[in-house]
Amino acid sequence: MTLEVTDLRGVADRAAAALEGAHPIEVLRWAGETFGDRFCLTSSMGDAVLATLAAEAVPGVDVVFLDTGYHFAETLQTRDRVASELDVNVVTVKPELTVAQQNITYGQSLYARDSDACCGMRKVEPLDRGLAPYDAWASGLRRDESYARRHTPVIGVDARRNKIKVNPLACWTQADVDRFVAERDVIINPLVDRGFLSIGCAPCTRPVQLGEDSRAGRWSGSEKTECGIHL
Repeated sequence: MTLEVTDLRGVADRAAAALEGAHPIEVLRWAGETFGDRFCLTSSMGDAVLATLAAEAVPGVDVVFLDTGYHFAETLQTRDRVASELDVNVVTVKPELTVAQQNITYGQSLYARDSDACCGMRKVEPLDRGLAPYDAWASGLRRDESYARRHTPVIGVDARRNKIKVNPLACWTQADVDRFVAERDVIINPLVDRGFLSIGCAPCTRPVQLGEDSRAGRWSGSEKTECGIHL
């Protein structure tokens, strides 16, 4: 399926109106039925909520994981559990340069000097490459995660990549997530219990303090709130 952005917006708008407030399973089934094996989801492996739902709605679906080279060991362990315990196909995508090669070319700790450049090389470009075979992809974005995500649509358009963007959890609250995790014994990254409520690369992630939003631990001390893959 190759559509222009204007056509994609028509597909997205109609689906978003029909699926607003629908259970994530229904949203994922729509995506699976509409796009078949040209549909995937992405996961940062903070938890397996979306992957657990997708395994039920679209068994065998591809789950794209970006191995940036800077992940916590617990994140890689969570990825391995998802791959072995759920009916999904985990696809690991890596940057063109290893961390060592990046350090030689751009200097040590680029993430501290120019986090946008580091994210561009270690997240945005690899995801662009990883999503190339697909017409639609799903993420775990929720409206209640941060102010910047408050208008997240259930079905939208990734205009830069010319793809449908599916956000099955957009309407869920943290309470909905917690209830689902408890009911289904969902795989959770062990770091969550240590206060890491949004887990990215180790050098750029800290635990969240009481009263902060769930993404406050990402790029703490800077104005940056997104790595660029969802923009």
